[in-house]
Amino acid sequence: MPDNASPLPPPAPVRDGVVLVDVRDPGDRLPSPPGDPLPGATRSVVMQVRLLDENDRRAADNRAFLQARGIRAVNLVSSPGAGKTTLLGRTLDALAGEVRCAVLVGDLETDNDARRLRREGLPVAQITTGGTCHLDATMVARGLAALPLDGVRLLFIENVGNLVCPASFDLGENRRVTLLAATEGEDKPLKYPPIFTSAHAVVLNKIDIADAIGFDRPAALANVRRVAPLAEVFELSARTGEGLEPWLAYLRGLL
Repeated sequence: MPDNASPLPPPAPVRDGVVLVDVRDPGDRLPSPPGDPLPGATRSVVMQVRLLDENDRRAADNRAFLQARGIRAVNLVSSPGAGKTTLLGRTLDALAGEVRCAVLVGDLETDNDARRLRREGLPVAQITTGGTCHLDATMVARGLAALPLDGVRLLFIENVGNLVCPASFDLGENRRVTLLAATEGEDKPLKYPPIFTSAHAVVLNKIDIADAIGFDRPAALANVRRVAPLAEVFELSARTGEGLEPWLAYLRGLL
């Protein structure tokens, strides 16, 4: 080996015939939920300039803007197809006449979900991101500026469907809620821990078909608890409404 050559890395370990190449930074930490602190949790603050500092400043502005108007914000995150829009539609119908709500929807293209969520008297805005795989605080600020928010008490932000990027971006929400659908498999919390660790609550959705597809609910719940031990967990079916009441009580408790 030449004197100026980089040393070769140690041989990658092999487990069950699979070569394991771990490229994680040992200094990386799983994120804490933004917004309201979890009961009994501690929050770590890294004293250095971060790439997301400007986003975090704008998120703090969003949070102050909403707080001054008495609005609580819930950021719904999940993979595509986990049921965010269906759950949100059923939630809006259940809270109609009781809690005035508003909705921001994020997607790369189309306003399909925003149109699905449109209700009489409900402010809804579609944020079209183009090639961006997540919402950020500046996008949300623009969405808020476009909405009539008089009398609104609960703002729902339906994030772009993605289990990776949204975990890093504080939008100014009070609560972050991660959805896990039975169709996704039990190990998603272990494969994508930041999106679950950064959640105040986890919704296990599509339980109406869990048995039919062989989904192991106890294993999924154990995996959620492993990476997000302080998060509240709700098991429900957004399609049938089974298990919806505890979720609605959780939202009412934010007000």
